[in-house]
Amino acid sequence: MRILVLGGTAWLGGAIATEAVERGHDVACLARGESGGVPAGARLMRADRDRPDACAEARGRWDAVFDVARQPGHVRGAVAALDAGRYLFVSTGNVYAETRTPHGDESLPLLPPLEGDRMASMGDYGPAKVACEAAVLGAFGDRALIARAGLIGGPGDASGRSGYWPWRFAHPTGDAVLVPDAPQRSTELIDVRDLAAWLVRCAEDGTAGVFDAVGLEVPLAEHLAAAGRAADSSAAVVAAPEGWLAAQGVVEWAGPRSLPLWLADPDWLGFTSRSGERARAAGLAHRPLDATLRDVLAWEETRPEHPHGAGLADEEERELRRLLAGA
Repeated sequence: MRILVLGGTAWLGGAIATEAVERGHDVACLARGESGGVPAGARLMRADRDRPDACAEARGRWDAVFDVARQPGHVRGAVAALDAGRYLFVSTGNVYAETRTPHGDESLPLLPPLEGDRMASMGDYGPAKVACEAAVLGAFGDRALIARAGLIGGPGDASGRSGYWPWRFAHPTGDAVLVPDAPQRSTELIDVRDLAAWLVRCAEDGTAGVFDAVGLEVPLAEHLAAAGRAADSSAAVVAAPEGWLAAQGVVEWAGPRSLPLWLADPDWLGFTSRSGERARAAGLAHRPLDATLRDVLAWEETRPEHPHGAGLADEEERELRRLLAGA
């Protein structure tokens, strides 16, 4: 197949291009080339998607186009300019207007689409992706695949969300690791390599439609146990009440001074417990969580700074454990 990856020099796009090359396809990546090189075996077409002629170099017929964009203008320009048999667009679970319902599926209502071509801030992320989806479906109809990804993790995860816990168990500040006392909170982590492999197979098979491409639902306690195994750690856990953590300014989910993957906000409980049944029926397969966490830990050990993107710094964790012990 002739495959065009819009991007291909960053994380997910690079994983898609790598998978496509490994499966014997003729792969080109259309990108500015500022995030790095393209995978070995692919070729780079330099272009800036902010320009109206961004797709000029990508002339000719493509069997499949992969797009991970978040700016509606970029997607509208691509679907209008490219001659493609199939268009596979990576969207997000943030498109849903209702994120409280556990085990929700693709039938839940969406947010209103963003008006205009560009996001003003990350607050526009969900509506922008809704607008991107609409552009793809409007142009390609039953030749389009929309993959509403959940939390993506694995080697290369610069957000720190999938890497913090195995790294923390590998580098505890004492004989224990501070965790939320929320063992049954859900996590759903999809390995970037599993998502990429599924997307390429869908292009090969002509799979179309809208899918929640999410990981398997795993309780937080089990996820933390897997992180400990990945780190071959003997550290125990010190569980802090959720309300106490919030009072100490510890952030849910991601970002500085956070405990990643922990989501206590009732408005978001469905976000980490999507059904995902339709994608699995279409062939989405998952490697064991332990394997993903072992591999992301190996990548984390190459990083110069910790935590990066998400988690508690050593001094923050020490102070919180001291305060908890005296509570």
